[in-house]
Amino acid sequence: MNLLQAPPLRPVRPAVRPAFRVLRLGAWFSVRIRPRAVLVSLALLAAVLTVAVVTLTTGDYRIPVPDVVRALLGGGDPGTRFVVDSLRLPRLTTGILVGLALGASGAVFQGVTRNPLGSPDVIGFGTGAASGAVAVLVLAHGGPGQVALGALAGGLTVATAVYLLALRGRGVQGFRLVLIGIGVTGMLTAFNQWMLTRASLNDALTAQIWLTGSLNSRGWQQAGPLALALLLLLPPLLLLGPRADQLELGDDSAHTLGLRVERTRLTLMVLAVGLVASATAAAGPIGFVALAAPQISRRLTRSPGAGFGPAALTGALLVPLGDLAAQHVLSSELPVGVATGALGGVYLAFLLAAQWRSAR
Repeated sequence: MNLLQAPPLRPVRPAVRPAFRVLRLGAWFSVRIRPRAVLVSLALLAAVLTVAVVTLTTGDYRIPVPDVVRALLGGGDPGTRFVVDSLRLPRLTTGILVGLALGASGAVFQGVTRNPLGSPDVIGFGTGAASGAVAVLVLAHGGPGQVALGALAGGLTVATAVYLLALRGRGVQGFRLVLIGIGVTGMLTAFNQWMLTRASLNDALTAQIWLTGSLNSRGWQQAGPLALALLLLLPPLLLLGPRADQLELGDDSAHTLGLRVERTRLTLMVLAVGLVASATAAAGPIGFVALAAPQISRRLTRSPGAGFGPAALTGALLVPLGDLAAQHVLSSELPVGVATGALGGVYLAFLLAAQWRSAR
């Protein structure tokens, strides 16, 4: 062997395992999987099922788990089937679906704005949906279906206005979107209060309860359209997850990677606004879930990416968990928006304090 010849280099194993693995399905399709995110998602799903079991079995009329299972399968006595199928299950299903929609939409807007405060209830999209619903309740005395359509129209209208106001040059900057959205939220809140002062006592009371965000008296007529909206909007949103990760790198870096930045941003926002408006139409503006769920999921998964799936599952846990606490810990008729608002206020203070400490 020639001593002057350098020995062949041995491959060096990385000291840190990669954060994701690539799963190839055939020769043309591959998907990145983050093992920790998958484990966290499974744990969140198990937590949602646990809360669902507790919700279906507890209350003024306690039902054992075997009787709940028989009622879900169409058996058992008529009283148990009525309580499970007509009272508790529609409310629980609506809460889970609302949480999925709010968690996923919050992850979208925080990723688009690259700001932990860029949630739809902060930048005005949820408030716009609420304004549309309140206008239908107070001015047109509309029913549940008309209120849902008003919420959808209000959310889409306000989202379009905020986007156009934040548009500068060829794109939208995140900080402009947040600042303009906060201003629009203030104006819409004042408009909602003005409508309440001009309404009759009955209409004002109905609108005020709706504005709190509640799952009380929610049935399949609210859960069905929301489930359809999720089936239409959530799959394309999950498919756009890798592009959203590129978008969080910044516009210049995303352009370098070949991403059509503004088209991707607009597509993500349209899908997220549809989710927010659908959730608000079903249960009213339930605050702080869209703000907290993405941040909680990021800390659980330790992932720098958008993480739409874990964020959606985190929201699906927070809403029924808040409703369970509102029913059995605080009061039997307390709206879930009060519970999530109280917890979200504490979380917002913690988030602002953490941001302030990191900036020092």
